[in-house]
Amino acid sequence: MKVSIIGGGGLVGSCAGFALQCGAVAREIAMVDVNASLAEGQALDLLHGGPSTADQIISSGSYEHIPSSDVVCITAGLRRKPDETRLDLINRNTDLFVQILQEVKAAGLKPCAKVLVVSNPVDILTYVAAKKLGLPESQVIGLGTQLDTIRFCSLIAQQMNAPPTQTQALILGEHGDSMVPIWSSATIGGLPLEKLSGWNANIGNQLFTRAKGSGAEVIGKKGGAGFAVGIAIRDVIHSILLDSRRILPVSSVQVGCYGIRDVALSVPTVVGFAGVVNRLELELWPKEMQGLRNSAASLRPTLDMVLGRV
Repeated sequence: MKVSIIGGGGLVGSCAGFALQCGAVAREIAMVDVNASLAEGQALDLLHGGPSTADQIISSGSYEHIPSSDVVCITAGLRRKPDETRLDLINRNTDLFVQILQEVKAAGLKPCAKVLVVSNPVDILTYVAAKKLGLPESQVIGLGTQLDTIRFCSLIAQQMNAPPTQTQALILGEHGDSMVPIWSSATIGGLPLEKLSGWNANIGNQLFTRAKGSGAEVIGKKGGAGFAVGIAIRDVIHSILLDSRRILPVSSVQVGCYGIRDVALSVPTVVGFAGVVNRLELELWPKEMQGLRNSAASLRPTLDMVLGRV
């Protein structure tokens, strides 16, 4: 199975390549970037680590890799500024993203190829990709709130001195300011979070606020997020390549889940080799349900504006 990373020369793309290399599932990883020298350098760096990771083909280049790719991961885009929202990026990133989609489509995708959109604002661009690539919409997935969810879980685990791998807490909706924490199903080791000693709503609100601002926090401290987003990308791609059918909070064009239609955002999604295999309507508290619907509504004006341009 081959994965091509468009934007592979950048921080997010290179971290995704490294996470996939360490995961040892993809047979080939192609680093694609408009800066050919940078892509070659990233591929060479990965190649050097191969003897201690996995027997993989590591390559670089341009869109010639697309026709043989099982997953095309688009990470290319302008970097968000510390005081800039993800939606603010839309005017700067839309033209670049549409150009990439045109190049991908012209190169020729496999009929069964899956496209994973990481570029921000991811929900808007996932919708655009789903409408423009000519693939079944189920084969176009946005990273969505998978990154927010693992950030959220990491902060909860740290606060509660609990194992991160046993901490489960979803964030759904927009990958942005209107994201929604799903406290109703949050657990540690299968035990309801709200029942655990040392936990209260005030702590929860503080952690969610920090999780929501984690991207800006990391950008402010080190210039850009890389490691965690690479892991989040790996989570989705491995579920596709292995047909694991994991339930992940990823973005896709909605067709009625929770009463939401014709907008891309994150709901609990079964991800497998077909892409979006199913969407699950977990029982939510009323305020969580309303928050999710409000999140969808908040995306609509920006989406309409973008569709008017492209």
